[in-house]
Amino acid sequence: MFNHIQNNDFANIVMGRRSVRNYDENFKISKEEMSDMISEASLAPSSANMQPWRVIVVDTPEGKEKLRPLVRFNTLQNDTSSAMLLIFGDTQSYLYAEEIYNTAVEQGKMPAEVRDRQLETILSLFPTLSREMKVEIAKIDSSLFAMQLMLVARAHGYDTNPMAGFEADQLAKAFDVDEERYAPVMVISIGKAKEDGHESVRLEPDKITFWR
Repeated sequence: MFNHIQNNDFANIVMGRRSVRNYDENFKISKEEMSDMISEASLAPSSANMQPWRVIVVDTPEGKEKLRPLVRFNTLQNDTSSAMLLIFGDTQSYLYAEEIYNTAVEQGKMPAEVRDRQLETILSLFPTLSREMKVEIAKIDSSLFAMQLMLVARAHGYDTNPMAGFEADQLAKAFDVDEERYAPVMVISIGKAKEDGHESVRLEPDKITFWR
């Protein structure tokens, strides 16, 4: 983890992030480094530490050809990026609860009695939630992961573009994952920029903040 970091300047990472649409199509990110970035991004927070984000890395010509008609407003990113990352939220992430909490106890990060209380609550509550609530939780948590992943990518020397313009109702089936269990969140392109992204304007804090 953090073995391939090229930029550790937080201000530069945040202020220099741009949505890049055109990449060096000859540059490929290794599976090892992609896995490192996903691991680093997974330090993001989540409800009860259930970590519902799931990622399909589309980096082969065959995979991109399958994805292309599903991102018809973003084909340049698909055609030139090192990979397209399909971010899903797992509505049954609680199935990993025992593994997560048992590991926390084994590593001395949590007392066993805390684990037992937490697991009792999680395993009695999460399965009973409506699917709509499960999807909402999974999407919120997976969005935190996605934002962290884009900043991690910058630290590794790469650029990204988050996309909502895709065929959400077809994505899971096209890539052979359970449509009922996995909710599509966003698609992120990643690679070495061929063209810089455009600077954009942000609203001032007094336009977006309400003090009470």
